[in-house]
Amino acid sequence: MKVEQIYTGCLAQGAYYIESNGEVAIIDPLRETAPYIQKAEENGATIKYIFETHFHADFVSGHLDLAKKTGARIVYGPNAETAYEKHLAKDGEEFKLGNLTFRVLHTPGHTPESTTYLLLDETGKEYAIFTGDTLFIGDVGRPDLAQKTGETTKEDLAGWLFDSLRNKIMTLPDDVIVYPAHGAGSACGKSMSKETWDVLGNQKKTNYALRADMSKEEFIKEVTDGLMPPPEYFSKNAQLNKSGYESIDVVMERGAQALSPAAFEVAANETDALILDVRDKTTFVKGFIPNSIFIGLDGSFAPWVGALIPDLKQTILIIAPEGREEETVKRLARVGYDNSIGYLKGGFEEWKAAGKEIDQIETIGLAEFETAFENQEVENLLDVRKPSEWSGEHIENAQNFPLDFINQHMSEVDKNKSYFMHCRSGFRSTVAASILKARGFENLTNVHAAFDNIAVSTIPTTDFVCPSTLKNK
Repeated sequence: MKVEQIYTGCLAQGAYYIESNGEVAIIDPLRETAPYIQKAEENGATIKYIFETHFHADFVSGHLDLAKKTGARIVYGPNAETAYEKHLAKDGEEFKLGNLTFRVLHTPGHTPESTTYLLLDETGKEYAIFTGDTLFIGDVGRPDLAQKTGETTKEDLAGWLFDSLRNKIMTLPDDVIVYPAHGAGSACGKSMSKETWDVLGNQKKTNYALRADMSKEEFIKEVTDGLMPPPEYFSKNAQLNKSGYESIDVVMERGAQALSPAAFEVAANETDALILDVRDKTTFVKGFIPNSIFIGLDGSFAPWVGALIPDLKQTILIIAPEGREEETVKRLARVGYDNSIGYLKGGFEEWKAAGKEIDQIETIGLAEFETAFENQEVENLLDVRKPSEWSGEHIENAQNFPLDFINQHMSEVDKNKSYFMHCRSGFRSTVAASILKARGFENLTNVHAAFDNIAVSTIPTTDFVCPSTLKNK
């Protein structure tokens, strides 16, 4: 028996490769199929099943392409209605994989179709559960992503989740391994652990949602309390996973087109393409193509793309570090942005060498910010961190302008005013500044500083809401 977790950090997502006696099951695959197919071929094995735990909202699954290329059967649990062929499993149904057995445990709550797959080893002993977004390490799936107005509320789903956990999962032996679909950083839960697996017995002791003395009413209140609105792209990704999508091979071929600076400029002028610059933040602010938007590949790239580009059908032109152009197209496709139409050959340096117009964002470090602050030159300060971070601690008189919801709050900033912008490290403030710059805001100063470790003494204590080290919570 081979069980391998394939974890993708930028999405905080875990897919699984399970093999026994030459047969393979893939659970919750990402869009790109090559890694799974290659792994099976290297082991002389055949992919037999593709188990989906639910309709994923935070990424587009690779189940359709993988099924077409391998002949594997797509399996969903009860209530999963799709526009394509699949096996709709019943609660308790079993699937043989070599010498192993998968048992379907319908565990609605995160979504109505959410299903946990219980793996029984060669002796029939309960070995592991693949819980999708039903049970995370330290948390459970949020119950507000699949609610339907007037039909099912998040409280209804939370109640279902309580029953699923108590009746289907917590009854299993304590030594069963828990393999979830996500870890810390995913928006599918509230407070997931950085650990990506655990044993069930430990989760019963440490996971707030599995407390033995918790009533259903307490569970519903705790699970639904403090939920931020989900990213807008979540519902769109879930729909793609239900209805189907274009082959990843077609998407890659279209997006990985190398364009000269002249061709790139023509494409930008003659289409409604968004120019997406994915280089490092420090490199970007020194020079970029006018009206381009920065979202760095080395941050939480795909979730930020999903949160900030409202239209999945948006055509996109790419400026990437050399050698990472196809990676960018692939990572866009992971969250349903399939309309990349090419990248700048030779990158930004080639654009500059061609004498094309460039733009910059004024960016300062900590010392310069301190000086400006002490000289009372910082009249308007935009803190682009999350509301929860801002409420925990922020510079006095700073305006919370969270990057997550920048598109909904553009009316709160004035093009006639000057703004300083900061986050925690400078990544989010650079993204926000690029968006404002592209929309005609000129008087911007971006602060690149490690605010995590600034002692209060560096700026007068009275200028902080919380008299302690300025550290994000």
